[in-house]
Amino acid sequence: MDAELVATAQRLADEVLFPAALATDAADVVPQAQLDALAAAGLYGLTAPRSVGGRGADAATVLGVIEAIAGGCLTTAFVWTQHLGATRAVASSTGEVRALAPSLASGARRSGVAFAHLRRPGPPAVVAAPDGDGGWRLTGEAPWVTGWGRIDVVHAAGVCGGDVVWSLVDAVVEPTLRVERLRLAAVDASATVVVQLDGHRVPPERVTVVEPLADWLARDALGLRTNGSLALGITRRTLSLLGPSPLDDELAAARVALDASGPDTVAASRARASALAVRATAALVAAGGGRAIRRDEHAQRLAREALFLLVQGQTPAIKAAEVAALTGRVTPGP
Repeated sequence: MDAELVATAQRLADEVLFPAALATDAADVVPQAQLDALAAAGLYGLTAPRSVGGRGADAATVLGVIEAIAGGCLTTAFVWTQHLGATRAVASSTGEVRALAPSLASGARRSGVAFAHLRRPGPPAVVAAPDGDGGWRLTGEAPWVTGWGRIDVVHAAGVCGGDVVWSLVDAVVEPTLRVERLRLAAVDASATVVVQLDGHRVPPERVTVVEPLADWLARDALGLRTNGSLALGITRRTLSLLGPSPLDDELAAARVALDASGPDTVAASRARASALAVRATAALVAAGGGRAIRRDEHAQRLAREALFLLVQGQTPAIKAAEVAALTGRVTPGP
């Protein structure tokens, strides 16, 4: 782990993000200054290799930085974390799109993602059709794209048969690309939208990779631990406000469980972390009494954010595990 980089992220969270978190929560879109602060600290290139100007951080460092930033301001963290996977994918591409990797690693160009639909059962929500010259046309609905108005591109997935086509799409409304703003009870300033694609053309130089969908699903299962750091960050900040309690030891245990989890145990570990965030924030609200639910109090913000994390980055297995953790059921019902 790069302890210095994690410490930099923690200082940024404590001195810049957390003091402004209530104002960010109330904003229509996350202030540009919050995201610029992350870029200035080199965090937009956290997962990018040094060969393109990134930090080349190892897994432990990435998790530590995400936890710190989430504890500063979840809205800012939620928008920023979408960029990390896109930057890594572009830097790893063998296509022409790799030329954009340095601008993504520096944060000069910022990305969202559109792939949550790949985890859903049933027919593909977004399909990709070949366009003759190596390009593609995307059609369908991407139901969860974060950071609209603060991103330049979207790393989008479309399904073609048994493959998934990944491409970098400009985050610009056009006749073939329309957006509808979602209003959320928490992290609303993330400016999350539904994107409608109607034969939207992607030129060949914007394709990052075409790979078997089964390969991506297997890799995605290995990476589900990452979002658990968001819950750890919320809990850590909450406990710093609550004061010493038995929940401190539970937080440490939840972090250990997440770090030790594999594909067969990550759902339970994620559920444990999310449930702990709900319990911790509820305790902070209870301790604060009536003032805790004022909009200018962190307790209500953190409680809403903990609820948000119950539905963010879910798979059916994580959803079932969360319901089980919160109800005491061994196997959740329908």
